[in-house]
Amino acid sequence: MARDARELGGAWTRHQRHAFPTPSPDLARYVERYWVVSWEYAEPYRQLIVPYPNVHLTFHGGRGTVTGVSSGHQVRVLAGVGRVFGVAFRPGCFRPFLGAPVSTITDRSIDAAEIFSGDPPSLANAPSLGGPPDAAGPLDVPAVEDYLRRRRPEPDPRAEEVAGIVGTIAANPGINRVDVLAERLGTGVRAVQRLFAEYVGIGPKWVIRRYRLHEVTERLARGEPVDWAALATELGYADQAHFARDFRKMFGEPPTHYAARY
Repeated sequence: MARDARELGGAWTRHQRHAFPTPSPDLARYVERYWVVSWEYAEPYRQLIVPYPNVHLTFHGGRGTVTGVSSGHQVRVLAGVGRVFGVAFRPGCFRPFLGAPVSTITDRSIDAAEIFSGDPPSLANAPSLGGPPDAAGPLDVPAVEDYLRRRRPEPDPRAEEVAGIVGTIAANPGINRVDVLAERLGTGVRAVQRLFAEYVGIGPKWVIRRYRLHEVTERLARGEPVDWAALATELGYADQAHFARDFRKMFGEPPTHYAARY
């Protein structure tokens, strides 16, 4: 099957614009980042979306949607001119908003009205890509933050702890198994698994593999030669076949195809 030329070698950047406004200090304990994507496609485009251990709140077409952590890659079809404003919550830090285990919304999307009160904020229309470079309207962030503050919960020290644990995983390539993480935390594997189900929404093994595979994509982006068998062992896989299977599930394609895309 022929590849869409618009997805290769960064060609997609001619059709999309991204912005990442900064959360206000009072919401930064919950929100990792805001993200805004605008697009303009004359023909429909299949956008690959690779998951991270974040819950997202998105605003599109006058509707707010909460999306739990996705266990695998997803594909969204972008067509015409459109725009999405997104809120990426820090791993573990959506639990205080949800008031229930985050695993209850894993691989699910629900109407934001089930969690947040009031109507979704009215945001800027999708701009033409030939317009101003700022893809986030000047009033969008205050409107979204007012919406979040209506349901802002009390601080949860456990959520902060979990966010720190995920940050530790991301920053330490040597953490390639759950037992290694549990030992570092001074607790048992089952306790870590329960904590992640409650606060992150997906298991610690998935989170570890996600960040280790991210390191693979960074190597590909730098054009480094890769010994796949040695890399699989380094990442804690039993063999190269298990590594390739996980990569395809997470990214939707083999490593060489992913490298061509980006």
